[in-house]
Amino acid sequence: MPLRPARCYTHFSGPPYTRREYIPGVPQPKISKFEMGNPKLDYDYEVKLVVEEPGQIRHNALEASRVMALKVLTTAAGENNFYLKVVKYPHHVIRENKMMAFAGADRLQDGMRLSFGKPIGTAARVFPGDEVIVVRVKKEHLKACKDALRVAGSKLPLPTRVVVQPLKEGLPPA
Repeated sequence: MPLRPARCYTHFSGPPYTRREYIPGVPQPKISKFEMGNPKLDYDYEVKLVVEEPGQIRHNALEASRVMALKVLTTAAGENNFYLKVVKYPHHVIRENKMMAFAGADRLQDGMRLSFGKPIGTAARVFPGDEVIVVRVKKEHLKACKDALRVAGSKLPLPTRVVVQPLKEGLPPA
């Protein structure tokens, strides 16, 4: 069965389902790297992608936003002129009671039998003001960084905004 749309898992109610030692068959998150770039340079600005509504972000959406931000940043600023970090980790295990919903599926469905669901993926729970991605850049690459995070925010199912903070005294807020 194909992956269901993000609207099925974006909103949550109840506590997170995170105890992996009791859950058999939880798939690994698709996020391959959480930190990219050069962490040792002396940067001028820290640019953050901040969530504005509570919700859940699936691991494949986090990976898609990371890949897009990395692609835009490397083409505009180069390989080692930034430091990108994915702050949120997908701890919450998403379950699905797989039901077939097409013509003729009435004889193949299980109905409510074993309706607790099987684990199909993971998600990060976020609340308003939480940072999802943080990027540190020099002053000359600030515009490219804002564009990269704007593109990355379009891959997430929740509304986001880009926040810029100067890391040094005397720098103008951008």
